[in-house]
Amino acid sequence: MQYGSTRTPDHRVPLSTALQRGLAPDGGLYVPEQFPSFRPRDFAGHDTVEAVAERLLRPFLGEGLLADHLSAICAATYGFPVPLRPLGRATSVLELFHGPTAAFKDVGARFLADSLARLNDEADQPLTILVATSGDTGAAVAAAFWKKPNVEVVVLYPKGKVSDRQEKQLTGWDTNVQTVSVRGTFDDCQALVKEAFQNERWQSQKRLSSANSINIGRLLPQMTYYAHASLQHWRAHGTRPNVIVPSGNLGNGLACLYARACGLPIGAVVFATNENRPVTHFLDTGAYEAFDSKETLATAMDVGDPSNMERLRHHWPSADALREAITAVRVTDDDIRRQIRRGPEAWDTVWDPHTACAVAAREQLDPDDAHDWILVGTAHPAKFPDVVEPLVGHAVEVPDPLAEVMARSHSVPEISPTLDALGKAVGDPARIP
Repeated sequence: MQYGSTRTPDHRVPLSTALQRGLAPDGGLYVPEQFPSFRPRDFAGHDTVEAVAERLLRPFLGEGLLADHLSAICAATYGFPVPLRPLGRATSVLELFHGPTAAFKDVGARFLADSLARLNDEADQPLTILVATSGDTGAAVAAAFWKKPNVEVVVLYPKGKVSDRQEKQLTGWDTNVQTVSVRGTFDDCQALVKEAFQNERWQSQKRLSSANSINIGRLLPQMTYYAHASLQHWRAHGTRPNVIVPSGNLGNGLACLYARACGLPIGAVVFATNENRPVTHFLDTGAYEAFDSKETLATAMDVGDPSNMERLRHHWPSADALREAITAVRVTDDDIRRQIRRGPEAWDTVWDPHTACAVAAREQLDPDDAHDWILVGTAHPAKFPDVVEPLVGHAVEVPDPLAEVMARSHSVPEISPTLDALGKAVGDPARIP
């Protein structure tokens, strides 16, 4: 299996190179040159998520060190449950928040961290991971890479645009992980990461990679929980469930599409967005336009120019083609509040603001329960107490791993969104004049 750039089709590299580079040299994103073809019976006897992951990912790895250690990498990736919990009304929720940072991004980050640590075990220079976060990515990456040998991490987050608990989680790290607060938006943080990757002086001084969903190493392992959940549903009901994915930078939704492209029994795929509208605008008008990000209650989805739109438009080049692949539903803050408020009574569940977007989309699209639906639960509600607790009328218990990280929170540098400021904050010898 080789991986090509979205911008230069004849540029091909193995997965190990794609993981370590993050971005292709031309600034494009790496995509698989093809998708293996599976049928549900190919996973007979593969009942755990780790076993499904190993079977699904093996064709994507080819030969080499990663393939030799795939079983160990899959074991390191999980180690926590990913339950598919029935809710009634032909609906289940795939709970992806039982990992160490209480968010779905733990899966992709842990796979990437274990893979890169193995690939760089004997390298002369450490690999530097630059990652921008709108909330959950940075904490998941920091937790996954913390104290990994020969890898250092720099996490950028937008000051004042993540929840207090998310900020405490982002700043609870040390040793090989440094966090920087940026005066700007997530899009500013993301642009800063891309600028560093394309700057010759940074490239000459550091071995740069990324752990955002621009890195294909995040998307591949995220396919595995969709595979496992859809197989569970298929074995129990003999039908393909529709899936609703809360979507911001679009990596998690794209992973679901990749799993379906491999033949897993997945029906319609719906991207539930907040009031940021790049995806719904493209599907409505056929013209892609980047927007300034708008601040909403679902902060981790506040993305005005999602990176993975480039991958989506690579695989489905026209709006018509993409309309065949997905539906997108735009959800307002009022919708989010309503779903959180009624969640305990209507669904016996306290929703976080992002999963509440999926619930709102579910009720808009199929109020008569004609299909089977899987809602993707992307984060624990305890991460957003200022939003959730006033609406449900009680405190939400904080998971132990989240409480442990928050207790280590400390002050971090605050910078303007420039490469020069970033270089000074992280002590880079290649400061940009």
